Amino acid sequence: MISLKKVAIIGAGTMGQGIAQWFAEQDASEVFLVDQSETFTEKARDQLIKVWDKLIEKKKINSSDKEKFLKKIKLATNSTLPKDVDLVIEAIIENLEIKQQLFSDLETKLGASTVFATNTSSFSVAAIAKNLSEARKKQFLGLHFFNPASLMKLVEVIVGPETGHDLAQEFVDYFKQRSKNPVLCKDSPGFIVNRVARGYYGESLQILKNYDQDKIKEIDLILKEVGGFKMGPFELMDLIGIDINLSVTESVWNQFYQAPRFTPHQIQRQLVNAGKFGKKTKKGFYSYE
Repeated sequence: MISLKKVAIIGAGTMGQGIAQWFAEQDASEVFLVDQSETFTEKARDQLIKVWDKLIEKKKINSSDKEKFLKKIKLATNSTLPKDVDLVIEAIIENLEIKQQLFSDLETKLGASTVFATNTSSFSVAAIAKNLSEARKKQFLGLHFFNPASLMKLVEVIVGPETGHDLAQEFVDYFKQRSKNPVLCKDSPGFIVNRVARGYYGESLQILKNYDQDKIKEIDLILKEVGGFKMGPFELMDLIGIDINLSVTESVWNQFYQAPRFTPHQIQRQLVNAGKFGKKTKKGFYSYE
């Protein structure tokens, strides 16, 4: 059984914070939150403190739990990350070249036993691992968490063409023992969830055609009350981030040779160009002032 006592999360954004929170609440002894500068990681730690404070208010944890979790969080940059971490998970920008370069750099710095994982939403695991050694590719897989990572139980365990089968199964077992719902996925564009979800977003955008607040609310309401979804497509895009959603849509579309059913919609691009990414910018399909 795999032992994950020292875990590193590269990328201190919303997803990275959520993954770090989840591991800190498990049996890991140290969780390294890594980004390009200490300013980013310090802000991420402050955000984690706020999250745990809210959980205390809701009586889901107590103050001693918070202190225990917070003590596990270590801040680092790529250059100060210890060499002996058991697992490193990349949760950075959805850009293939940047991800490839990151792992190439990490391979020269981390020990041979460190497992490499990507939290990519859409890129091929094989493509991200392209420049790594054959030995490292066997220790490389996808671990795709969903936002908020601390609460969402599903984790896609993505097996690349050279990923060790036993390694993938060990991660499936690891997550099952800790109340996650892991699923093994083939290394294909969008994997399972993001491939299926393109229809949820894309068809809703096609119905909308042009930005119309009343119609946005109507579509969300119908899909919740009739379709049984917990969130409508526009609410969900605002939560995930319209910029992130657009990036994933474009990635899946291009990897399927621009198949019409995956075509991005102009409304997404217009909102992103206007800096309206959803909840994190207070404006998206809805306003959050």
